[in-house]
Amino acid sequence: MSEDAFDELEKMLASLFGEQMASDAVGALRSSGMDPSSIAQMPGVGDVSQLSPAQLLAMRAQFQQMFSASTTEPVNWQMGQELALRQARGDGDPTVTAAVAESTRQALQVADLWLDTATEFMPAPGQREAWSRSTWVERTLPVWKDVCAPVAEAVTAALARTLEKQIQDMPAEMAQAAQQMGALGSIMRTMAGTAFGLQIGQAIGELAKEALGATDTGLPLTREPGTALVPANVAAFAEGLEVDEDEARMFLAVREAATARLYAHVPWLRGQVLQAVVAYAREIRIDTDTLESAVAQVDPNDPDALREALESGLFAPQETAAQREALEDLETLLALVEGWVEVVTARAAAPHLPHLMALAEMMRRRRAQGGAAEQVFARLIGLTFRPRRAREAAELWAHLGAQAGDAERDAFWNHPDVMPTASELANPKDFLTMRRMAQDIDAEIDADLASLLDGTLGYAEGAKEADENSPEGLGDRISASADDAASQDPGQSADPASDGAGDDDSPGEPDEQDPIGTDKA
Repeated sequence: MSEDAFDELEKMLASLFGEQMASDAVGALRSSGMDPSSIAQMPGVGDVSQLSPAQLLAMRAQFQQMFSASTTEPVNWQMGQELALRQARGDGDPTVTAAVAESTRQALQVADLWLDTATEFMPAPGQREAWSRSTWVERTLPVWKDVCAPVAEAVTAALARTLEKQIQDMPAEMAQAAQQMGALGSIMRTMAGTAFGLQIGQAIGELAKEALGATDTGLPLTREPGTALVPANVAAFAEGLEVDEDEARMFLAVREAATARLYAHVPWLRGQVLQAVVAYAREIRIDTDTLESAVAQVDPNDPDALREALESGLFAPQETAAQREALEDLETLLALVEGWVEVVTARAAAPHLPHLMALAEMMRRRRAQGGAAEQVFARLIGLTFRPRRAREAAELWAHLGAQAGDAERDAFWNHPDVMPTASELANPKDFLTMRRMAQDIDAEIDADLASLLDGTLGYAEGAKEADENSPEGLGDRISASADDAASQDPGQSADPASDGAGDDDSPGEPDEQDPIGTDKA
């Protein structure tokens, strides 16, 4: 295509987006070698000259979002949020009426009253609310950014490093091609951020259609403490169970309030969960050979190609030992949260809900199956938010409550160092016995160490006799005997012969003729 065609395209884009954006866009197109006429073949665009004013405005908005994405953000969250909201409203998003909001608040309030009998933790501060699906997206998106951004940033950085390496390896005579690749790298980083934003936005939007509350995934999805339910999804949950909606609402309200209590009153828990995600992202390692091959396969002129590559896991990182450890920590922690919530909910709701067992079983199946949105998250960032060992964790918490009481059970949340480990979840019935045995051993060692330091530590059984019969012990006894002899009364002798052994008089007694014993001196 001639230079005049590029000029014409730049004029057309300038009329839509402004001169600066038009210049940047055409410059990027020139560097990538894209033919301006191929815009007509881009999905959903067609012949630009035939677009209506409304379509031109929509096109302008899309270009502005793609080319104005912040270079410091690994994900285009603006596009992600807009797509998430569209997805959430796709099947309808019923407005929360005043009556529905009031019934939801009452359910959450009653749930806190029931929970007072099942846990030592006090109710979570904050509002009790009813959310629409779109409200769920808006209120939880900031935390999704915290969860997804570290992983997206690591993958995008790896992509940038790979492109830079390719540019540096080019010979000097290909300097112009290297310059074009540099521009192409900028385009691909922008497109990668856009693709990540769209994929994560789609996943969040799908989650909004099935999320039952603010803590449905087990993650703390709000920055501020509080409780919330999504009435439209609660109704769908009850319909699938053929259970009265009021009973289902109460069951879910108890679960929501229990999870909120836990995160509100265990100050280290939220940070520990998010830190496990960051630890996973920090260890992301991508095979550069595979990535270079992947970059070569992706057409930078086709945004759908990069989106499909990301969705299919083409840029999936290699799992390292440190990542597996971080994933195990996260899964164990989420399993302990889910297990505790399940046990406390059952204790609190048992006297009030006739279909409690059916509701609890439905939640277990829902947790095991997951959903399409969670599969997208697994492909994009390699993380699953459904704890696999929740049933074992629930059994452990139930045994703790039965054997030690609610107070001692909840005391394990005081510090992460005393929390059950992944290996201990495998034997939940023996957990308390083994922990108490370990405490007794530690206490005995501490007592012995204190006795050793203050000099009061006695001999172990049989050790004293062995010590005395040893060469060192014999030498000590001889030395002790000599010391005893030296310390005797000066009027006595250690040698029996010198005391007149064999005389009629008793040894050591004065003679009658010499009362003071001077003659025998």
